[in-house]
Amino acid sequence: MFNNKNILITGGTGSLGKLIVKTLLERYSPKKIIIFSRDELKQYEMQQDFNASCMRYFIGDVRDKERLTQAMNGVDFVVHAAALKQVPAAEYNPMECIKTNINGAENVISAALVNNVSKVIALSTDKAANPVNLYGATKLVSDKLFVAANNISGGKNTTFSVVRYGNVVGSRGSVVPFFNKLIKEGASEIPVTHDEMTRFWIKLQDGVDFVLKNFERMLGGEIFVPKIPSIRIVDLAKAMAPNLSIKIIGIRPGEKLHEIMCPADDSYHTYEYDDHFVIAPSITFSSRCNDFTVNAIKEHGKLVESGFEYNSKSNPQFLTHAQLLTFNQLAEQ
Repeated sequence: MFNNKNILITGGTGSLGKLIVKTLLERYSPKKIIIFSRDELKQYEMQQDFNASCMRYFIGDVRDKERLTQAMNGVDFVVHAAALKQVPAAEYNPMECIKTNINGAENVISAALVNNVSKVIALSTDKAANPVNLYGATKLVSDKLFVAANNISGGKNTTFSVVRYGNVVGSRGSVVPFFNKLIKEGASEIPVTHDEMTRFWIKLQDGVDFVLKNFERMLGGEIFVPKIPSIRIVDLAKAMAPNLSIKIIGIRPGEKLHEIMCPADDSYHTYEYDDHFVIAPSITFSSRCNDFTVNAIKEHGKLVESGFEYNSKSNPQFLTHAQLLTFNQLAEQ
């Protein structure tokens, strides 16, 4: 579906954006891929790796609606990946996080509607479910904005959906590069915030594939959640540095002990598919499909049991020590 189409990626110089570009170029023949981001150095560096004739690089910030509207001219699909993501930084700089994650989301929606973009997928996070930190709270608001955008689109054909998943193995700022850095520097111990902490775990390529697949599946207004394994952070530390001791340093500001992707309060409108869940909108759309038991490619889902919660602690799939090593090695390839 991406052949001869124009695709724009906000925050496109990040780990996910780069792999989306690589995947699109390998599998499809897009007309244009537009990278929209605010860091000229990262764009320059990305151009060294991705200089195909279809590539375009736009300097801009999602806080700037006028620039976004200009960049989306003629665009068919948008992946909204731009966000301030660091939990402690958001706690200490709340207004900056709000301006990018909430106001920026509103600007993406407005620009997409003005330009009659066909489909928009916004990237969310497990931290948006029952949030306890500012980053998660801003992403929850962002999710709500993209869901509701399907009602304000009126007679336009633009549809909006959300993809939510957990920690991406090896992504910039995540725990695996941090542990690797300590190991290479000859650290004598590995710091872990809490010995019971768990997280959802996904390889970057799996995340990219999930995002692209959901452009085919989406009806508009749903939140897609992949079925992925959980890990214990202590197990990860032991697998990566078996000869080093572990130091418990305490939970950081705004950090959760366990993560949730499908809250129990949403169970009455959450549907289970073979390899993912769909959280349907809690609001009724006036001009959109409201039946989320069947998606656009005719896959069928069923309503989960009342009170169902998809939690990293109670997830039936946990990676073993050996699986952790293999999983991380594959993710780095």
